[in-house]
Parts: sequence; structure tokens; C-alpha cells
Amino acid sequence: MIGILAVQGDFREHEQMFRKIGVPTRRVRRAADLVGVTGLVIPGGESTTIGKLAREYGVEEEARRRYQEGTLALWGTCAGAIWLAREIEGYPDQPRLGVLDLSVARNAYGRQVESFETDLEIEGFDRPFHAIFIRAPVITRVGKGLRMLATYRGDPVFVRGERAMVTTFHPELTDDPRVHEYFARLAEEEVRAKAG
Repeated sequence: MIGILAVQGDFREHEQMFRKIGVPTRRVRRAADLVGVTGLVIPGGESTTIGKLAREYGVEEEARRRYQEGTLALWGTCAGAIWLAREIEGYPDQPRLGVLDLSVARNAYGRQVESFETDLEIEGFDRPFHAIFIRAPVITRVGKGLRMLATYRGDPVFVRGERAMVTTFHPELTDDPRVHEYFARLAEEEVRAKAG
């Protein structure tokens, strides 16, 4: 089962996309909601609010514990990518999970009016993915052990680690389920490997 952090942001759109591909989901608002969940999606929204509420409700601590023990895969989209990054440029005290060795710059592409769409070549995908960027962060540094699966004008926009991935765009706002299918496989394979 895939959990979707549902404290703020566009969690409903992720639910709809997983429903479309037949993957059961659960809204996660507190630590206890992570029981039985093999993957957690952190949606786009307002990264400071998501971080504060995830910490207040105990989700941050439990997600970190489960990730470190290998029983939880993570995917952050847009604001969720910020929450997973180790360094948030200019905001050293912003609450975050910080499990991926990434540096990000918030809203680096500009304000809402600078949002844009583009076709991305994603490693392992047989055709381009039409990506929507909304006040997207920019990944400014990718640490060792992480793989860039897609870039835009030289900047990483889809990065994967062993049990976690981030997209600075919003796959949930398209009709294309391939990134959600990719994460569902990641969550299943990594957790099964740990259990085995």
C-alpha cells in the first residue's frame, strides 16, 4: 500500500493517479497511519507548512525510522522534493526529513506565472513524459549514490536513490501514470528485498 502525506498540498491528485493504475493508497496524517505502508508520497504544496506539520504530527520521525531500516520507500514531488533534501539553500532551519544527499533552491524557476510545461526524456521510459513545473525548486547538487533520471536545461529534475526519489515536476497533474507506476514498483521491490 502507498501512503500519501495528506497534511497540505495536492495529495488528492496523487490518490486519483494511483487509483487509475489499481494501487491502493492511504492518507497519512500521523505516524500511526504509516503502519502497513511500503511507500510514502510527499506531494507538492508549501514546503515549510508540510515540514512543520509532518514534524508536529510525528510523521517525520516515523518516516525517517522506517526509511533507515529499509521498510519504507519515499517519493517527493516539488515541495516534497524539498522535504527529502539534506540542504535547502537559504533555509537551514526549515523542517525537513533530509534523507537524500541533495541541495535544493526553493522556487528557483520563479513565481507562479513562470510555471511551465515541457517534454522530458526520462531514463527507462520509451517515450517523452509531458512534465508540469509549478513554482518548482531547482536541484543544485546531487550527492554520491544518487542517479539523475531526467534533466531540464542541465538541471536534475528526477533523481533516484536506493529507496527514494524526487521529481521537481508534478506527474500527478497529467494523464500519464508512468512515474506513479515507477514508484509503485520501487516501493514494492525495495521493501520486498529488505524483507527477503
